[in-house]
Amino acid sequence: MLIDTLQELFTQAIAAAQATGDLPAFDMPPVEVAHPKQEGHGDYSTNVALIAASAIRQATGDKVNPRQLAQAILDNLPAADLIGAAELAGPGFINIRLSDRWLQSQVLTVLQASAHFGDIAIGQDQRWQVEYVSANPTGPIHYGGARNAALGDGLANVLEAAGYTVQREFYVNDAGNQFGYFIESLYARYAELLGQSVPFPENGYPGEYLIDYARQVIDEYGDKFLHMDKAAALAELREIARKLVVVMLRAELDRIGVQFDNWYSEQTLYDNGLVEQALSHLDARGELVRRDGAVWFQASKYPKNDKDEVVVRSNGIPTYFASDIAYHYDKFLVRKFDRVVNVWGVDHQGHVPRMAAMMQAFGLDPDRLVILMYDLVKLVRDGVEVKLSKRAGNLLTISDVVEEVGADALRFNLLTRSPESVIEFDLDLAVAQTNENPVYYVQYSHARICSILARAVKAGFDVEHDGEHDATLLSLLEHPSELALLRKMLELEEQVLLAVEKLSPHNLPHYAIDLAKTFNAFYRDCRVVDPDAPELSRARLMLSQAARIVLARVLRLMGVSAPESM
Repeated sequence: MLIDTLQELFTQAIAAAQATGDLPAFDMPPVEVAHPKQEGHGDYSTNVALIAASAIRQATGDKVNPRQLAQAILDNLPAADLIGAAELAGPGFINIRLSDRWLQSQVLTVLQASAHFGDIAIGQDQRWQVEYVSANPTGPIHYGGARNAALGDGLANVLEAAGYTVQREFYVNDAGNQFGYFIESLYARYAELLGQSVPFPENGYPGEYLIDYARQVIDEYGDKFLHMDKAAALAELREIARKLVVVMLRAELDRIGVQFDNWYSEQTLYDNGLVEQALSHLDARGELVRRDGAVWFQASKYPKNDKDEVVVRSNGIPTYFASDIAYHYDKFLVRKFDRVVNVWGVDHQGHVPRMAAMMQAFGLDPDRLVILMYDLVKLVRDGVEVKLSKRAGNLLTISDVVEEVGADALRFNLLTRSPESVIEFDLDLAVAQTNENPVYYVQYSHARICSILARAVKAGFDVEHDGEHDATLLSLLEHPSELALLRKMLELEEQVLLAVEKLSPHNLPHYAIDLAKTFNAFYRDCRVVDPDAPELSRARLMLSQAARIVLARVLRLMGVSAPESM
């Protein structure tokens, strides 16, 4: 990464200054390099001299002038093509300006890296899992679940760009009460369609989609289950219904480009004995107690937990938390992921402390399990919030919203805010083909570049690059708007790193908008295809092609398409 290179140069400068006696011996903390807060202060800035002054004072007791330290560091800074100027500023800051010639050369770097531009190698040999969506298999996914999908899938994309090996997992909650109510509801609709009246369960799902599921059961099995004992029929319907719903969930999520490496059944935790293994493991570590006929996990031993948690009820039935324990026992101690990210709705906030306690009880670092919480999505049409209830049978699904606004608008808009912020999703704006619609603006900018390149080819320009000759041509890119576009393109690595550090890709839409604006300013200020200036045109076409690559990359990291025409 560019920042890593700058940090290394300043680290070398300090070592060289100490070797010559320009600086005293001291243990230097890691060098920090960042973009300056004020425009005009260079491309990057470092407070290394201020940090060094503090470190010297701690090591020797001597007070030193940070400006003098900064000058000593500058005097020993190794020569580097990427640095155009490094200047002392303020009380001891060093402002760094990138070399124009180096910036120009980065066009070829982008073209050569192509779809891998922006990759950073920080996650090598690390196996991560991102578990997201994981909706109850009781019907289509409510539109609010799309935020979970966009967050989880976008994060998985970014982690892969950072070099991590990532598994995407959907946890199918097919062992709990809600799934049981769903099976009974399906049986009632099935019987009703075959002319028999069966009481509808009090906690059942009255949505009309149950009728569609029941018809599918009838098409394949006829009236078979009406000739069976009800308990036996429900038991057989359980696996049939699970497969039926999972097929529907796969298709629904595929509409927004979300696919999983693994669909993990909660029921298998019981079928494979993992619940018993996990609880036995905790019991052997002294983490379980028996009282009131039940088995309790001693969560109160750990921070932020004021009570113990039942894992096996007095009737011998494990609780939902027991499933959670077994599931994470499998993730960490069986499948041995280095880190796991669970994407949960904010309504599960109360469960977070006990999950940290569970990790400590396993003898694991609780930081290896990240619970990424996201807040609600308010759907607005004509300025009025749309409210529909799954329990009432009025279910507005992901597919419903996709049919109205498209998958790209849905995913892009759901990533524009940090996970803990409520999102107000404006349906009217999402379909507007104007610059006020951010996803339209960014995608149109990509399509515009494709159109420019296509027109150039028709006009006889070669838009492919051939190395050394092109490196010379790129020195013609001297206009401030050209250099501004180069600077903006090179931020992609930092944006990937920021998304990994925050464990959320919500910075990417804003970067995409900024990049599109910067390209459009370049296109406004610089004539790209000019028959009277063929070499400058070729250089600008190469720059445009590089901008297209970066814009497409950030769109695809968000799971949004990069159309070539609109």
